[in-house]
Amino acid sequence: MGIKVVKFGGSSLADASQFEKVKSIIEADETRVFVVPSAPGKRNSSDTKITDLLYELQAAAANKNESKAKEIFSTINSRYEEIISDLKLNLSLEEEFNTIYKNVLGGASKDYAASRGEYLNGIILANYLGFDFVDPANYIFFNSNGTFDAERTNNELAECLSKHGTAVIPGFYGSKDGEIKTFSRGGSDITGSIVARAANAEIYENWTDVSGFLMADPRIVKDPKVIEYITYKELRELSYMGATVLHEDAIFPVRLSNIPINVRNTNAPYDDGTLIVESIDEDNNEHNITGIAGKKGFTVITIDKDNMNGEIGFVRRVLSVLEENDINFEHMPTGIDTLSLVVADAQLDGKLNTLIDQITKSVSPDTIEITENMALIATVGQQMNHRIGLAAALFSALANAHVNIRMIDQGSSEINIIVGVENDDFEEAIRAIYNGLLK
Repeated sequence: MGIKVVKFGGSSLADASQFEKVKSIIEADETRVFVVPSAPGKRNSSDTKITDLLYELQAAAANKNESKAKEIFSTINSRYEEIISDLKLNLSLEEEFNTIYKNVLGGASKDYAASRGEYLNGIILANYLGFDFVDPANYIFFNSNGTFDAERTNNELAECLSKHGTAVIPGFYGSKDGEIKTFSRGGSDITGSIVARAANAEIYENWTDVSGFLMADPRIVKDPKVIEYITYKELRELSYMGATVLHEDAIFPVRLSNIPINVRNTNAPYDDGTLIVESIDEDNNEHNITGIAGKKGFTVITIDKDNMNGEIGFVRRVLSVLEENDINFEHMPTGIDTLSLVVADAQLDGKLNTLIDQITKSVSPDTIEITENMALIATVGQQMNHRIGLAAALFSALANAHVNIRMIDQGSSEINIIVGVENDDFEEAIRAIYNGLLK
């Protein structure tokens, strides 16, 4: 039997009672030998995550506000000491606390400050479980340009793990040129995937506070179904469009080794959760739809010009304007004489007028139309292209809900259908699609 790598999110390690649940889960399966913890999350809705407190600490220190820094650090210290006390551990973190406080007040980076949440929680969890502690700063590496060094990491971490029967490896950070470097927020998911690859694990279990991926946002759709199986490709599509159970980059390391990811609930450990795999038999998806996700806050720039399709280099010149202004686009639906650019409002950030002027100079369009306050909704499913009438059912569902479709885009892989609707219709559109296709 192979081994399992288990990652626990911040809500799973927010206090001592959650630590006890984690220990029970690990002890229930002897193959769960490598554990990746996040920093303590919120204990209740009014609480603050440790990572956020650490960012506040670094900001106070950078602004030379030592009294504020001392106050914040006291709060951080108390959270960890409470966990240690409630678990009745014979453990002191005084030396680590002193070092962290001294370094942050001495000008340590944001990455260093933020990473200490996982670092301290890893020490506590290792002590509680009786596991070895492995500091990822010594085995997870970033290149000088800030990109993740996958192969060096895999080689050195694999050698390290081969020397440990059981170990706790904190998530979220590694090192770049000898200095602490973090992944983006939620990066402990990535660490878990990296460890799973290095350990050649049979499965990577990602434990959080929900029983897997849901087919739609429960804040919009009442009691949506749990996704039992999902492919890596489908996960990427849903994560990119706003489904946030798992960091979207977490799939890459395990996908290289074809290691499944099982997303499970620390508070409901007997639920099967969602299994993320390379491919799925059609029999495992009765609806051919895996999930629905979306985001608000887009602008559509529609460029119209007669005989556009015969003008060589037209699209390249338009995209060059985006590149010059450091703007990414989300989608680019096209027609014979039209080209639309779907751009997140955050990307435009006051650049819209400049962008329009430069596009006009570059390609001399007949007209440019701007559609603001747009939302995108993706209906995702690996087998969608095999279901006759699915697109018609989707559009009928929206029509019956009196939702006006402003844009339609479907990739050549036919793994998703994306519709653009007005921001005000976003929630109603998601409910209509879910009820029309998945109920």
